[in-house]
Amino acid sequence: MLRFDNQTVLVTGGTGGQGSSHVRAFHAEGANVVIGGLDAERGAALADELGTRARFARLDVTDESSWAAAVPAAESAFGALNVLVNNAGVQNPPAAIENTDQATWSRILDVNLTGTFLGIKAAAPALRRAAGGAIVNIASTMALGGTAHYAPYVASKWALRGLTRTAALELGRDHIRVNSIHPGVISTPFIHEPAAGAAAAIADFYSPEPFAIPRLGEPADVTRLLLFLTSSEAAFITGSEYVIDGGLLLGPALQAETA
Repeated sequence: MLRFDNQTVLVTGGTGGQGSSHVRAFHAEGANVVIGGLDAERGAALADELGTRARFARLDVTDESSWAAAVPAAESAFGALNVLVNNAGVQNPPAAIENTDQATWSRILDVNLTGTFLGIKAAAPALRRAAGGAIVNIASTMALGGTAHYAPYVASKWALRGLTRTAALELGRDHIRVNSIHPGVISTPFIHEPAAGAAAAIADFYSPEPFAIPRLGEPADVTRLLLFLTSSEAAFITGSEYVIDGGLLLGPALQAETA
């Protein structure tokens, strides 16, 4: 028996680099998957590739009415909703706070924070109807420190920590666990392509060489942790934060020749 047989998983941002990795892995483990996102062409293509246990749902995470359609659609297609992965997120173009316009600030918080809030709000009744389940919010290592020129993104991910813990307290007695994952620099278009309005991609000026595991993370690294946290193997874990960054937050590692 596979880990997610007879379960239904909704992944937001499900057509992106990390999102599509999550979707494929849940499906391979037996889950019905609902691919939430704005790119209907890519979403439909991924659903067609996976077959009858997959659906694409157009989902603007910042729009409460969009959530109000997506969650019932998951229940209608597959009978229940058991897992929500709040994966959708956007990055701001780098700029000092004094040079960051309010529209950029609002857009980043709207997607990264309000989108997750709306997801929890919409999914909680469905998870309760399913007699429990799991929510995982994808945050960032930037939620554990400050990063110059990324104030909107950092603020949104710091706020996710409080939202995660509050949701865990509110939903725990309904057998709904809520945790967060904090990836470091993961090799996806999010890292290799400039954010809207940015001149350079993060990968253009970041090197993993100084750190304990001197490589970029891969989407599969995050996916494996996500599968654990949403499975019955993590039944006693809620309100927790999981850093997966290859040692980035530890700082530069002692090099082999001096060890």
